[in-house]
This record gives sequence, C-alpha cells and structure tokens, in this order.
Amino acid sequence: MVILGIDPGIATIGYAVILLNKKDFSVIDYGHIETKKGKEFSQRLLEIYQDLNKLIKKYRPEQVAVENLYFAKNAKTAINVGQARGVVMLAAAENKIQVFECTPLQVKQALTGYGQAPKAQIQKMVKAVCGLKLIPKPDDAADALAIAITCAQTKIF
Repeated sequence: MVILGIDPGIATIGYAVILLNKKDFSVIDYGHIETKKGKEFSQRLLEIYQDLNKLIKKYRPEQVAVENLYFAKNAKTAINVGQARGVVMLAAAENKIQVFECTPLQVKQALTGYGQAPKAQIQKMVKAVCGLKLIPKPDDAADALAIAITCAQTKIF
C-alpha cells in the first residue's frame, strides 16, 4: 500500500510517500511544496491543489494521511492552514483516495511513545525509523514522514 503523508500549510507543505508492506515500510520520496508569499491566497491554494494532484498521479497512493489542525497561536494562520488542509482533503476525495487523519499527539505517541515529545525527538525518530543518514529537511518533510508512518502503524497493528 502506498501512503502519501501531508503536513498541511500555506507557505510550505510537507509531503512523504511510503510503501507499506505486511510488517514494515520503505520511503519512496519526501519533500515539500512551496508557495510564494506575494501571490493571492486563492492562487496559493490552487498551486497546492495542482501540485498535490501531480504527486497523486505520480505515486498513485491508496491512502492520504493528513495531520489535523489542533492549535494555533494566530487565528488567521489557523484559518489559512485549515483551508490548505481542505484542499488536501478535496484532492484526495476527487481522486477517490481514503483519508487518514491524525492529531499531533497521535503522531508523537506513534513515533516516541510519548505524546509530549519535542519536535527534535520526533525528527530523530523519523531519521532512525526510516533508515536515513540525515534528518529530512525542511521540517515539514520530516513531519509528513512522521504522519505517513503513523498511518502505516495503524495498518500494521
């Protein structure tokens, strides 16, 4: 099963593609989608949507894993990220792909067993679990891998 993990955002959207076998997974690809700050917001959402569709067409995931928005210090940021998350959900639905949603707490628990783990610990675990030489950059790509791994673990156990 191919899983596309997404860390939603507006300026930077992390993505990760993993292949889940019966009891383990392998990393196929990871990276980020970037939108330019000066662009009209609706155009940034369109760009995210188009780039997600390219990833979907390229990798043909059977599941899209996306993190739930749980908290934001800035209400405007929360609303904007929520809209980007909606674009992710739309792209998945349009392509008839099942969506797995998880909270940051679930991601932290899945990777470290501790729901309050700091971001650096999550990144180190992503590196270790994926057998990577370096922590994925940008942070959004590492987060997308963590989200995809969380989804995979729900399928394994």
